Amino acid sequence: MFYVARMNATITSSTIIGVEPYPVRIEAHVGGGSKPVFIIVGLPDAAVREAKERVRAAMASSGHEFPAKRVVVNLSPADLPKVGSAYDLPIALGVLAANGKLPHGATDVVAMGELALDGTVRPARGGLSAALVARDLGRPCLLPMRSAAETVGRDDLGVVAVRSLSHAMEVAAGTHPGDEIESVSPRIVEIPDISDVRGQAGARAALEVAAAGGHHLLFRGPPGSGKTMLARTLPGLLPPLDDGEAHDVALVWAAAGLSRPDPSLPPFRSPHHSASMAAFIGGGSGVPTPGEVVMAHRGVLFLDELGEFPPQLLDALRAPIEDGTVIVARKAATVEFPCRTQVVAATNPCPCGFEGDRTYACECTESMKARYKRRFSGPFLDRFDLQVEVPRLRVLELSGPRGESSSDVRARVTAARRRQFDERGHLNRELGRRDLDALEWSGSAVARLGKAAEGDRLTARGWDRIRRVARTVADLAGSDIVEGGHIETALGMRVTM
Repeated sequence: MFYVARMNATITSSTIIGVEPYPVRIEAHVGGGSKPVFIIVGLPDAAVREAKERVRAAMASSGHEFPAKRVVVNLSPADLPKVGSAYDLPIALGVLAANGKLPHGATDVVAMGELALDGTVRPARGGLSAALVARDLGRPCLLPMRSAAETVGRDDLGVVAVRSLSHAMEVAAGTHPGDEIESVSPRIVEIPDISDVRGQAGARAALEVAAAGGHHLLFRGPPGSGKTMLARTLPGLLPPLDDGEAHDVALVWAAAGLSRPDPSLPPFRSPHHSASMAAFIGGGSGVPTPGEVVMAHRGVLFLDELGEFPPQLLDALRAPIEDGTVIVARKAATVEFPCRTQVVAATNPCPCGFEGDRTYACECTESMKARYKRRFSGPFLDRFDLQVEVPRLRVLELSGPRGESSSDVRARVTAARRRQFDERGHLNRELGRRDLDALEWSGSAVARLGKAAEGDRLTARGWDRIRRVARTVADLAGSDIVEGGHIETALGMRVTM
């Protein structure tokens, strides 16, 4: 069927800046010029420029001849870099509409998807962002099946799955309802159960306190003492993400071009110490994308072998984990990413790993130990509310009975977190000094705090961190008042490196 040629047509797609979805207008003009030419403008990257060949081949495979005229496609806003192959489908629909192959109103949709040469539509990053843009504009959203699957469970999003360019044309023209979105079963993520950790009562208790209050935690001990396994059990101790939290995390992962394996599970990221600053914090060319710190938003960032991380990488963490956000500036854009991340780290006490070990003698010189400890700046270590020794296990402990399961610990953690949100509105990790001053402290707690300030040489930040941890210990115990015993427990979970 041929409709009246319009010469101009506009269709909408989307992009993500930071973690916010924004509409991108695909403006197509067909006509004029002395010879056929296809031009794409609006700061396209190589993948977008290559859309010209994919669109030509897909249209031909779908039975539509590409216009033998001057074709200009503008991606607006023109000063924002456009990245990736997701604009193939809307470019093709815009050109077809401008050439009279689609009726008026057919471009009142939001579309995204990569075109194969045979005309089929392949998934592309950003399906959730396109659906959110479509919702805000009050339009249907055309997505390939796997991209549409990102929106399963969201009844507020009018998403239609399309298989090919011809199918998308029929859906846009209103002659086909589109395919029903197939629900994709989340990939099962195996999380070690804390009952698999034998012994280590002190480290287990610290892990429970960290989970309950969202506190940053540092494990120190010799190789093989169980530091890594303890850290990897933490997601199983945390309550599932609610709908709002899962939505926040999904947007972060969409900005990175990834889909969540299990939307309800708090994310767990464990970057290697060789990661670049851009991979760790965020960055890249064009519009910045999230790094590992941001990918762990609402979850856990685990830094294994902390002593192997470059000092500048660790110091770059100081502000993000304190503020809960990270700002990444590039020439194309400056974006702010959320990173309410719980940091858990594991380190050996010295380069050889056996300082203070009951089995192996340390072979490091004093200068080697001093140089190793200088890798961790004082301000960085001060960010950890909990710093716990994890000693080597004895044989009897290794063969001992299993401890509590993750589900049992998670029940107490969930109750403590509910108490925090009901009484204070947020996790104890986020308590400010005024909040802490307003809490109820027993006489024994005040006395123990004063003694600790004099004897342990606490910084002002360390003073507040002890109080936050003590409040979490009290929450786990169901106490309205922070007692001296709670302060003592908090102090016992903050050893000096």
